[in-house]
Amino acid sequence: MPAGRPRKPTHLKIVSGTFQKTRENPDEPEAAGGWPVAPAWLSKRAAEIFEDTCGLMSGMGTLSVEWASVIADYASCVEEVEINTAVVEDVGRTYTTTTATGDTMYRPRPEVAMRSDAMKRAQALRSELGLGPASKSKVGGGKKHAANPFAELG
Repeated sequence: MPAGRPRKPTHLKIVSGTFQKTRENPDEPEAAGGWPVAPAWLSKRAAEIFEDTCGLMSGMGTLSVEWASVIADYASCVEEVEINTAVVEDVGRTYTTTTATGDTMYRPRPEVAMRSDAMKRAQALRSELGLGPASKSKVGGGKKHAANPFAELG
């Protein structure tokens, strides 16, 4: 059975201006805000990506400590893409092997598939964080809207 469209997080609905009080989950916990701490298991490069991502999200007004694990997963995936890309650039997309009959066979390098998989995971997490091109265009950057002069009327 195909999965439906993933839910858009409430904080992204608020900054994009699509939040509707009638569709709000009254039991949803509120984000604490703040700058998350990079987990110790991240490599040096992934920690740099983590901090860069936090900076982007902070600028958009969507950063909160609760996002630490998702940002860490994203940073790890991006680093994996970088590592596999370096291997593919150094040694090429394919390698040769000899079959049992002595023929030469060209095979795709495993790093090509690993990079593709990491790219897919990074893209999914990027979208969840509101950092993808399509999801970023939906976020209004936390701009303040003018107060509704008719709100007090009722």
